[in-house]
Amino acid sequence: MPVVIVDGQEIEIGADERLNCIEAARRAGKEIPHYCWHPGLSVVASCRMCLIETGQRDAAGKISMVPKLVPGCQTPVKDGTVIVTESQLVKESRARVEEALLIDHPIDCPICDKAGECLLQDYHFEHGQAERRADLHAFTSRKRDVGPTVTLFVDRCIMCTRCVRFTREVSGTSELMVTSRGAKEEIDVFPGFPLDNKLAGNVVDLCPVGALGDKDFLYQQRVWFLKREANVCGGCSAGCSIHTEYNQDAVYRLKPRENPHVNKWWMCDDGRYGWHHLHDSARVLAAGRRRDAHRSGHAAAGEEFDVIEWADVVTRLRDDLKAAGRLAVAVSPMLTIEEAWMLCAVARSIDPEAFLSVGHVPAEGSDETFPGGFTIRAEKCPNRKGVEAVVALFDPAGRSWGDLLAHVEAGNADAAWITGGYPAAWIDESTAAPFASLACVVVQDLFDSPLVRHAAWRLPAVGFAERSGTWVNVAHRAQTFGQAIKPPAGVWPEGRLYWNMLGRRGLYDPGAVRQQIAGSAAAFAALAGEIPATGVDLRMGQLA
Repeated sequence: MPVVIVDGQEIEIGADERLNCIEAARRAGKEIPHYCWHPGLSVVASCRMCLIETGQRDAAGKISMVPKLVPGCQTPVKDGTVIVTESQLVKESRARVEEALLIDHPIDCPICDKAGECLLQDYHFEHGQAERRADLHAFTSRKRDVGPTVTLFVDRCIMCTRCVRFTREVSGTSELMVTSRGAKEEIDVFPGFPLDNKLAGNVVDLCPVGALGDKDFLYQQRVWFLKREANVCGGCSAGCSIHTEYNQDAVYRLKPRENPHVNKWWMCDDGRYGWHHLHDSARVLAAGRRRDAHRSGHAAAGEEFDVIEWADVVTRLRDDLKAAGRLAVAVSPMLTIEEAWMLCAVARSIDPEAFLSVGHVPAEGSDETFPGGFTIRAEKCPNRKGVEAVVALFDPAGRSWGDLLAHVEAGNADAAWITGGYPAAWIDESTAAPFASLACVVVQDLFDSPLVRHAAWRLPAVGFAERSGTWVNVAHRAQTFGQAIKPPAGVWPEGRLYWNMLGRRGLYDPGAVRQQIAGSAAAFAALAGEIPATGVDLRMGQLA
C-alpha cells in the first residue's frame, strides 16, 4: 500500500485514491487550514492559507524537500510523499495570510451572522499574529441584494470564489462572477441575472466568512444558542441528509449534512426553506372526536370535534373502528417504516382482513438534475419505497392510494383510517366525497382538509423534525434519524400512538420496532445492525 508521511506519522492510502495534502493530512488527524478549497469544487489555490512544506522519500529512505512552500489543496500525494504542517516557516506563512485578510476585513463580528462559526475568526485565534500591526479603521459593510434568498455583504468577502465556482460547476447557472481585478475585485451577479436557482442557498453554506447571508436566517439567532440534530429532509424522495438546527423547540434553519451516497454536500432550496409549516398556527393540535360520531352519512360542516385525551384515544378509537366493520387504511409515505409497520399491525388487530394501501404520493413536474449531479425529485415524499415494502409484508398485493379510493367507492369498506402528514394541500372535495358514506373515518394529518368534513376522528400528525425512525429514499438507501424538536403541546407523534395501541409498555422505541421488522423480513435485514450516518443500501434484499 502507498505510504504518506505526515509530520513524521506514516499513514496508508489506497492504491487508486486521488488525495491532495489536505485530505491526506486529515487521515493522520491533522487539519490544514484553508479557505478556497472545497472537496466538491474545482481547485484554484488562491487563498494561500494551506501552504505547507512537502517532499519525497525515495526507496533508500532519503528525503528531498521542495525548496519553497506549496499549496496543500493543489498538491497530490503519492507513495513516499512527505508533508510538514507545523514547521516554523508554515506557521509564519499562515499568520501573514491571516493578517493580510484582516487588514481590509470589517471588524463587525458582533453583528455578523457568521460569528461563532466563521473560519476567519477560528483561524485568527489559532494561526494569526499575536498582535495587530495595522491601524483599526471604522468598519463598513456594504450590502448588495444578489437574489431572493441571499444578501451579499461586500466588504466581508475574502475572494475565495467558492460561490462563483458553485454556480458554474454544480448548479450550472453561472449567476455569480468576479468584477474588476486586484484590490478592487468583488463578487457580483451578472446584470439582469440574480442568484435565483433552486440550489442558491448552498453558497451561504460554502462561504467561509459572513459575506453571504441567508435572508431567511439573517439576524434570527446566534449560532451558539443553536442545537443540531442529524436529520433527513422530508421534501422529496431524494432523502437528503441534513442537520436540523433549533433552539427551544423552534427550528431556525436546515443545512446539508455530507453524505456521498445521497446528496454529497448540497441540498435544494425547497428543502432548505421547507420547514416553516412546522410552526404554522393552522396546524391540528389536538385529538378530536366528532359529536354523534357513529351516525352514518355526511357529517355537517358545522359539527364540531370534542377534544379527547390521548389515553382515551387509544381505547375509544379502536372500539369505534371495530364497531364500524370493514376497515381500509392508507399508510402515508410521510411515515417512517417503523410507524408504517405498527399502523399496519394495529389495523390488522382491529380487522384481520383490513384493506392496506400506500397513501397519496404527492408529485410535482419531473425530476430535475443539475450539472453537478444533484437531483431534485418530482416525488414530494420521503418514504414511498419504504412504506410500499412494509405494506407488502402484510399484503403482497401492493395496493396504492388509487386502489383504496376504488375500494371505498365500490362500497367494500365501512371505515377508513387515512394518515397524512403532508405539509401542503393534497386532496380536493371530489376525491374526498366517497368517504362521506362510511360509518367511521379517521383522518390523521398536519392540517385540515376537505377529508376532515367526513371524519369522525381528527388526529394531529407531526412533521419531519418531530419524529424519529427510518426513511427509505428513491435509491433504496435507508437512513435513520432522531427527533430534533418536540411537537406542539397536545400532539402525540404517530409512533407513540401506534405503540400504545399495540399495548406495548414504556416509551416508544423505534429501534426495537426496527429490530423486529429486520428479523422478520429479508428486505429489511440490513437494518438489524448499527446503521451508519450515511444510511444503508437495501437493494441487496428484496426491496425493489
